[in-house]
Amino acid sequence: MAGKNWPELFFRYLIVERGYSIKTKLAYQEDVDQFFHFLKGTGNDNYLTIDHLDVRIYLSYLYDQQYGRNSIGRKIASLRSFYQFLLRNEAVTENPFSYVHMKKKQLRLPRFFYEKEMEALFKAAQGAQPLELRNQALLEVLYGTGIRVSECANLTLAAVDFDSTVLFIHGKGNKDRYVPFGSFAADALKDYLENGRAVLTGRHHKDHPYAFVNHHGDQITPTGIEYVLNQLIKKSTLNSDIHPHMLRHTFATHLLNNGADMRTVQELLGHANLSTTQIYAHVTKESLQKSYRSFHPRA
Repeated sequence: MAGKNWPELFFRYLIVERGYSIKTKLAYQEDVDQFFHFLKGTGNDNYLTIDHLDVRIYLSYLYDQQYGRNSIGRKIASLRSFYQFLLRNEAVTENPFSYVHMKKKQLRLPRFFYEKEMEALFKAAQGAQPLELRNQALLEVLYGTGIRVSECANLTLAAVDFDSTVLFIHGKGNKDRYVPFGSFAADALKDYLENGRAVLTGRHHKDHPYAFVNHHGDQITPTGIEYVLNQLIKKSTLNSDIHPHMLRHTFATHLLNNGADMRTVQELLGHANLSTTQIYAHVTKESLQKSYRSFHPRA
């Protein structure tokens, strides 16, 4: 048992059995390697013999290094998983990290736009120039479908079905889904593809399958979409920063506030777990007041 390269076996286990991505595996590896480096500095580099005292000293070290609570929590979670793997394989007799629990941070509700704020954004995007038509289509698609910014940037012409009014989305974790879009998004997309995209790609002699392009006629990037949205914010009457994900939050919030069920929103957003969707199960103050007045006998 002691002769086995347990760290390498653990990292292989993360990929093969847990199905984690290379990026996630590297994050675990960084956390484990950092702990081993710390142990070496203390003179005890045998990671199979550490106890709760070693763990507490390591926690103090992380605090002294001024790591944030979230970073420390992630490092401890990685090491807890590693030692749980060792415990299951009988390389150790207990998991010294099993009793360390970081306090959960207060849940922050996702920032979203109210309907009047969305109206201000749409107003700021008005115009008949090719890039203005693209901006209107971008806004309509992101708000009207709730797709991720990366999914929007990678949207192809072939994935837009105007007859069925659905987008075929190749999403996170190689999961595909169909997402419907409404008449506003359909009109904006058609206008942009005919009078915006065709002009931009033709002007620069570009030929590729991607729906949304930049001013050079090339495929737009997620960073490019964020830039476009920030320009619209500056042009509008709104005085807040925008992150492209806010349109996804707004899509989910407005659906739920208007009566959509959680499972439907989960499917539309492409969430693997319902718990991820439940962060959107907050309601606006208007909805709270409306429900209160409708249902409470003393309202």
